[in-house]
Amino acid sequence: MGKEFLEGNEAIARAAIKAKCDFFAGYPITPASSILHYMLELAPQIGGVAIQAEDEIASMGFCIAAAMAGRKVMTATSGPGISLYSENVGLAIIGETPMVIVNIQRQGPATGSATKGAEGDIQFTRWVTSGGQPIIALSPASVGEAYELTYRAFNLAEQYRVPVFLLANKEIGVTRESVDLSAIKLPRLVKRKVTPGRQKYVPHYFKELTDVPTMSFFGGKRVARYTTSTHDQAAYLTTDPGTIQQMIDHYTAKIDEAADDMALVKEDFQKGAEILIISYGIISRSAVVAIREARARGMKVSALVLQTLWPVPKKAIKSALSGIKKVIVPEMNMGQYILEIERLASPETEVIGVNKMNTTLISPDEILQRGGLL
Repeated sequence: MGKEFLEGNEAIARAAIKAKCDFFAGYPITPASSILHYMLELAPQIGGVAIQAEDEIASMGFCIAAAMAGRKVMTATSGPGISLYSENVGLAIIGETPMVIVNIQRQGPATGSATKGAEGDIQFTRWVTSGGQPIIALSPASVGEAYELTYRAFNLAEQYRVPVFLLANKEIGVTRESVDLSAIKLPRLVKRKVTPGRQKYVPHYFKELTDVPTMSFFGGKRVARYTTSTHDQAAYLTTDPGTIQQMIDHYTAKIDEAADDMALVKEDFQKGAEILIISYGIISRSAVVAIREARARGMKVSALVLQTLWPVPKKAIKSALSGIKKVIVPEMNMGQYILEIERLASPETEVIGVNKMNTTLISPDEILQRGGLL
C-alpha cells in the first residue's frame, strides 16, 4: 500500500475494520469525533453498522447489546464522555462483554480545553466504574501505534471477554503522520469462543477462576441471560456471599493472571545506566529525544516505554528498575502513573515526576532539566 498521510483517528478506525469490527456507536465529542465519521463511512463497506447515538450513555448501551448479539464492537469518546460511559463500563465488566473503548484524551477537568491534549484520564480509566475490577488499557505514542494497538485491543477483548480501553490523546488523534499501515506487523486475529453444538449454554461458566467463558448470542437458538446485578455462572441473580465472591474473583483473576502476557513495552537499556526514564503515550517521544541528548553528553540513561498501562506490567518495570538509582516519569498530568512506579521501586531509588498540564507538550529539555540531568 505504501505510505499515507493519516491522522491517528483514521488509523484507529481502519484498525477496527482490519480487526473485523462490524458495529460502532458513538456521540460527537472533540477530539474523538472523526472516529465516528470514519466508521460511518467504513463500517457499511464490510456489512457493518455505525450509529451516531443520542448521547454517550446510549452509545455504550448499543455497543453492549450488539456485542452480546454477536457483533464485534467499538465506541470512541473523550474525557467527559468516559464519565457518562462509567455505569455501562461496569455492566460490560459484570456481563463479560467484549468491546473496545477509545478515549482520545483532552485537557480537563470537566469541559476543560476541548481542543487541547492531555493524558489526565489514566487513573480515571483504571477506576472508572464501581467495584474496582481490573481493566485492560493500551497507550499509543504515534499514528502507527494507534493502528497496531487498536487491533491488539480487539484481540484482548475477544480473548478475555472484557472491555478494553485505548488511551490516546488529541496530539495523536488529530495529528497527521506519514505511515505505512501495511508494514505494521499484526498478530493473528483472535476469534470469539462460542459454545459448540448442542452443548448446554451457561453464560458465565468457568471451572478455574482464570477460565474465559464461551458465548452464545442473543437472537440465537439458545436462551441467553444478561444482568447488571450480582449473579451466578448461569446469570441468575444471587445474594449468596460465596457465589458473589467467586464471581468477583473470576473477573479479577482472568486479567491479573494474564498480566505478563498482555504486557507490551519497548526497552532501550544502556549497560551500567543508573538513570531510567519510564514514559508512555505522546510524551515518550519527547523522552526518546531527551535520552539521545543525555547520551550525547556522556550520560548513561536507559528507557522503558509502556504500551500496556493496565494491568500494570510489573515484571517488565521491576526488571528495568534493577540497578537504577534515579527514575524519571514524565506525564501530561499532575502525576498519575508515577504512583505505580513508586510502588515497585526500592526505597533507595529516587522517583522524580516531570508533570505539566497547561495544554502544551513536555519538551525534551524540560525532562532533562526537571529530571536533574542538566
